[in-house]
Amino acid sequence: MATDVQVPALGESITEGTLAQWLKKPGEAVKADEPIASLETDKVSVEVPSPVAGVLTEQLVEEGDNVAVGAVIARIDESATAAAGAPAPAKAAADASTNPAGAGENPAPRGSEHAPEPDSGPGETSSADDDHVTTLSPAVRRAVLEYHVDPTKIRGTGKDGRLTKDDVIAAAETQKSGTPAKAGAEAEAKLPSPAEQQPSAPAARPSPGDRKEERVKMSRLRQTIAKRLKDAQNTAAMLTTFNDVDMTAVIEARARYKDLFEKKHGIRLGFMGFFVKACALAAKDVPSVNASLDGDEIVYHDYLDVSVAVSAPKGLVVPVIRNADSMSFAEIEKTIAAYGKKAKEGILTVDEMQGGTFTISNGGVFGSLLSTPIINPPQSAVLGMHRIEERPVVKDGAIVARPMMYLALSYDHRIIDGKEAVTFLVRVKEAIEDPTRILIDL
Repeated sequence: MATDVQVPALGESITEGTLAQWLKKPGEAVKADEPIASLETDKVSVEVPSPVAGVLTEQLVEEGDNVAVGAVIARIDESATAAAGAPAPAKAAADASTNPAGAGENPAPRGSEHAPEPDSGPGETSSADDDHVTTLSPAVRRAVLEYHVDPTKIRGTGKDGRLTKDDVIAAAETQKSGTPAKAGAEAEAKLPSPAEQQPSAPAARPSPGDRKEERVKMSRLRQTIAKRLKDAQNTAAMLTTFNDVDMTAVIEARARYKDLFEKKHGIRLGFMGFFVKACALAAKDVPSVNASLDGDEIVYHDYLDVSVAVSAPKGLVVPVIRNADSMSFAEIEKTIAAYGKKAKEGILTVDEMQGGTFTISNGGVFGSLLSTPIINPPQSAVLGMHRIEERPVVKDGAIVARPMMYLALSYDHRIIDGKEAVTFLVRVKEAIEDPTRILIDL
């Protein structure tokens, strides 16, 4: 009996996606809930699971096709479950008649019927523990190509032994540290003789003027990012105000309590927790920074849902820390860490990236000194953090070196006046330079 595989619900207001990649081929066995395809929407990549266990018999759409929610994209034959991966009875009988037991040919080694086809790319790899083919996710496949590692020699730490991007990066770092002695000996043993090394004709060398170009179609996510950012520039009356902040107090607090904090909560104490709490405090004094524009009405929120910009394999994504104003430092840090891991693996859901009221973007982790971040509509403001570096500043009449960071607040001037934007940024600066203000709500 064949079961249809339909495009699942992709989130509020999302009616279609693009079939980015087939993770299973026709004739391959699949387990219930095992991903068989990867869909790309305007916001995230979504894996389509198999509703039943069986064999994938048909692929009804091609990679790159747009598919609507509820559309049938494949069929699974449940009755073929037991025969999955085994030779057909007719074929087995034919093989037995042409090559009876005791014939001169050696039998194929066990498990050879599960070996991948010769043209299998980095999207497939055989597990070291069982005789089946494991399919790589799009994020892991890109990492394999980028770091030039063999996925068949990496033990996965993900669910059901699947490879993760971190597994690939760790293998690449191990590979950089040196080639094992045995591999080196085998490579040396396989070196051709001097006569074999002599080419029959000189190899053609590219001329110094040779140049190459590559055209790659923009992903659906990248197209959406481009459209939304351009719409923000065209619609909002966007301005940016700047300030700098002395990070001495925060750095000292982290150094003093980081070990105790990690021991108690199981997560490292980072800078983002301080800035989220500082913004929550400042938003109470300047509520317009946490507001949004809906037609000719301004919507004020008595909660702070912070969108945290995170770098993902396919572009920037902004998962939301909900009710950040009422969360503890540990809750904030745990939420950010979980979102960062999901972003790397490409498994953030649409719901996790909708509904933010304010955005914080940390370009400092990439080395940015100063920037003018773009508002994430319908929000009215975004705070940009930057790298920390020692600079000379005047304290009590003396020039001293201090770890300083530039802060940038881009805001929609239709809602927020310049005085309000500057006041908000000053409140953040005061809270960071004196974290006690956060504790006593000052």
